[in-house]
Amino acid sequence: MKRRDALKTIGAGAAGALFGACAAEQKTKPKTRPNIIYIMSDDHASHAMSCYGSKINVTPNLDRIANEGIRFDNCFCTNSICAPSRAVILTGKYSHLNGVTDNIREFDPTQQTYTKILSENGYQTAMIGKWHLKSDPVGFDYWNILPGQGHYYNPDMIEMGEKKRFEGYVTDIVTDKAIEFLDNCDKEKPFCLVYQHKAPHRSWMPGPKYLHMYENEDIPAPDDLLDDYKGMGPAAHEQEMTIMNDTFQAYDLKITPPVGEQDERMYNAAMNRMTPEQRADWDAAYEPRNKAFHEAKLSGDDLARYKYQRYIKDYLRCIASVDENVGRLLDYLDETGLAENTIVVYTSDQGFYLGDHGWFDKRFMYEESLRMPFIVRFPGTIKPGSVSGEIAVNIDFAPTFLDYAGLPVPADMQGRSLRPILEGETPDDWRDATYYHYYEYPAWHMVKRHYGIRTKRYKLMHFYYNVDAWEFYDLEKDPGEHLNCYDDPAYADVVADLKVQLAALREKYGDSDELQQKFLDEDLKRNRNYE
Repeated sequence: MKRRDALKTIGAGAAGALFGACAAEQKTKPKTRPNIIYIMSDDHASHAMSCYGSKINVTPNLDRIANEGIRFDNCFCTNSICAPSRAVILTGKYSHLNGVTDNIREFDPTQQTYTKILSENGYQTAMIGKWHLKSDPVGFDYWNILPGQGHYYNPDMIEMGEKKRFEGYVTDIVTDKAIEFLDNCDKEKPFCLVYQHKAPHRSWMPGPKYLHMYENEDIPAPDDLLDDYKGMGPAAHEQEMTIMNDTFQAYDLKITPPVGEQDERMYNAAMNRMTPEQRADWDAAYEPRNKAFHEAKLSGDDLARYKYQRYIKDYLRCIASVDENVGRLLDYLDETGLAENTIVVYTSDQGFYLGDHGWFDKRFMYEESLRMPFIVRFPGTIKPGSVSGEIAVNIDFAPTFLDYAGLPVPADMQGRSLRPILEGETPDDWRDATYYHYYEYPAWHMVKRHYGIRTKRYKLMHFYYNVDAWEFYDLEKDPGEHLNCYDDPAYADVVADLKVQLAALREKYGDSDELQQKFLDEDLKRNRNYE
């Protein structure tokens, strides 16, 4: 579709009214405040990006952002799960204050968000793609979102309250809608576009162009794919997120026939959305693989390694589509001259396990799910090829956007603007540790509730509720976090100091035993499992 035909696709409803209003409000003075494009994928681990040294894939378009801007090597989330991370980013506040501690709680739309503030101060704002906060988007002049998790093929989208279905692949469609917004908004006014992908969220369904990618390759597996967790705490032993035992055969790994009623139901729900042509292409890719699998009759470690290959290839195929589409948007910015005055951010709502410890999913405070990719480009302001090792946290994103927009950061936002670091000047009083708290248990994947502190070298975690266990890791000596040294006398002083720092962070951010008990009591009363 040509971009000049966008209005025909969008329709003459609320979106058309917005774009018409934008065009009618031309200003004579040139815009000086920067545009902001915030791109977020879902579950994209930084170690699946070549600018972060990935050994398993290449992401040339994402690398463009890093190479032309800055890469943060120590950006962390505060609660490694989809909805809570999104609420933190919007509000600049920890989960216990914004109210979204897990994936079942609804976001309170009356609370302050950075997009509300931008919209109230002359920015055109849009939210396109995965929202996942249950209530309708707030602080946006225009929104067009995927309901819930959304679908990979022929997704429904809710445009300003009206549900519509679009034929095609979700990553392409979300990008089409993002470019349509850019095409039609007032070029004399600054904009903030929140452009968020479903991919590469479970169940990792690749788009038509990438169904045969990695066909005859073996993706390198992490050294601890067959981890036995001997040196770790009880929570690592009792989770339900191993690739070997906890993936669904058909829904996740695309190995048919499905095994079990739930696997069959979820698999069919996804596959039945396809057109006959899409299904024919899909079957042409997966049926030969499945025939070979059933003939091989694998078991034990060989089966675990095979399941890893099925999982990781589809995950990376989804990322290839994200990378391609981010490239489309970057090209659009270059072609239209918007790149010069536009801040472009790429991140994910949290990290993800790529077979590390034998796992998929996130939730734990271990490095692979705690760490977020975070790359930022702003020509003429951020030095190309910059790298920062300072600790950034997703509570910092909202203050950063407001700072660049020339607006005061509300006192109740708990993060700090990253602008000095982005521009090469780290404040002397910048943080040397970050605080984390995960709440969603008992639930999908059975990762126990825990909170903790992470400094540049050390990590201390406390698992609670139906367990009372501490874990401590020296990340310099044990970057893979395989040996819990909490009881090692050699680290007694370090652990004691970290406990003092942890208590101080809990007080600083307004968290407490009483609050965590409140959320626990509410969750147990609700007594629901969810994802």
